[in-house]
Amino acid sequence: MTYRTPIQVLVYPFKQSEEKIEFLLLKRTEERGGFWQGVTGHTERSEKIVDGAKRELLEETSFIPKFIFQTEHSYTIVIAEEMKDQYPPDITELTEYVFLARIDQEDDPTLDSFEHVEWRWCSYEEALELLKWEENKEALVYCYNLLKEE
Repeated sequence: MTYRTPIQVLVYPFKQSEEKIEFLLLKRTEERGGFWQGVTGHTERSEKIVDGAKRELLEETSFIPKFIFQTEHSYTIVIAEEMKDQYPPDITELTEYVFLARIDQEDDPTLDSFEHVEWRWCSYEEALELLKWEENKEALVYCYNLLKEE
């Protein structure tokens, strides 16, 4: 059996102008929870974490970023009971690494309808309101503060 790696990425695609910063959020299908989040996914075997982030961004949005970088923010997630059979038996947690990806393309994202049903460019405040998971909110706060420092 091929198991998933216990490494995930969370990518916050963003657009930045002198006036504002906007973040792209995607809404999961109802079958996958129906909640809003950034771009997320697992790295594949022997794939560098940054390459997994680039691949997930491309697969879930069709965007190729102007740049993408791994922040110093990450966190651990307990693997849900219904997902445990997808990991080796001794693995109970996974680590999610947080990335920022600057998007300069004007096109709309192209969603994978198996995973997402809606997308939205959001202000920081709107994104915080839409996000479901506390870890995603904390990651967004971290990313927003990094961008404001530039």
